[in-house]
Amino acid sequence: MSKSKKEFKLFPIGHVRRKGEETFIEILEPYRPALKELDKFSHVIIFWWAHENDIDEIRNSTEWQITPPYGEDAPVTGIFATRAEYRPNPIAITTTNILELNERKGILKVGGLDAFDDTPVVDIKAYFSICDRVRDCHIAPWLKDWPEWLEDGIVWWQEQGYFEEE
Repeated sequence: MSKSKKEFKLFPIGHVRRKGEETFIEILEPYRPALKELDKFSHVIIFWWAHENDIDEIRNSTEWQITPPYGEDAPVTGIFATRAEYRPNPIAITTTNILELNERKGILKVGGLDAFDDTPVVDIKAYFSICDRVRDCHIAPWLKDWPEWLEDGIVWWQEQGYFEEE
């Protein structure tokens, strides 16, 4: 395996916009045609860039084990066993429901997104059951008290205060 680093070029297709309790994704004009027929789906997967953690000190770290700040009695884990935003590449992912879509204006209103206002969005993918749902899965034991389903999880995260900006 080659030890050289290959760089990839990413650019935003849009940005997260928060207005009170509502969350929108504002798609840049050149990418608005890509929204065609997205309203036929109930859910999307949003890939976003955790720009507030895009810091050389974090990205070049050699310490990739942490004690997760969530769950009950969580052990030290590797960063890949978490959903933490401080990673070698601060790519984040959220599955959420589509509430409204205005193709012409490039505005996608979603049910919940754990990203700050003005966060760059790098991709959107329609949720496909055949690709994105797993019948027999399990999660780490320290997450046993978390809700099982996305819809319940959104409420749970809100109750925890995770969507509030500082």
